[in-house]
Amino acid sequence: MRSLLMSLVVPLLAAAPALAETCKYVDNEGGIIYSNIPIKRARKVTCFQPPAPPPEPSIARPVVQQPSNAKTTERPRVEPDAQRRRDQDRRTILEDELAREQRALDDARKALAQQETQRIGDERNYSRLQERLKPFQETVATHEKNIASIKQELATSK
Repeated sequence: MRSLLMSLVVPLLAAAPALAETCKYVDNEGGIIYSNIPIKRARKVTCFQPPAPPPEPSIARPVVQQPSNAKTTERPRVEPDAQRRRDQDRRTILEDELAREQRALDDARKALAQQETQRIGDERNYSRLQERLKPFQETVATHEKNIASIKQELATSK
């Protein structure tokens, strides 16, 4: 019986400070003290309500996910004419970008060809020639990759 009583009382005593009201006190020197027990020789200014207890866990219900192709009311709808204009603007921008990249590729190829025809006196070693040509070759490769990406993007656009 005694152990039953102890098992009920001890948790209540441990929880008592947590349930106490926290107050703001000002001592004689003007210092501010926050405490959940009364402070001697200090004036109580205000008290704060204890936090609300956490909500009791409810029975978990399985979440039903909608298929990705299901229409949701959360998305704003775009008018078909507005979407067609957006798609056309996007296509125009991509075509302009493709034309610029093709011009840049032509310029880069010309610069590479020009560098390949030039021989500098200290480039008798083939590795030095390759070292000098490497930035021009990388520029050509970059423009070729950009063109391929733009063409792929144009192919997937409506």
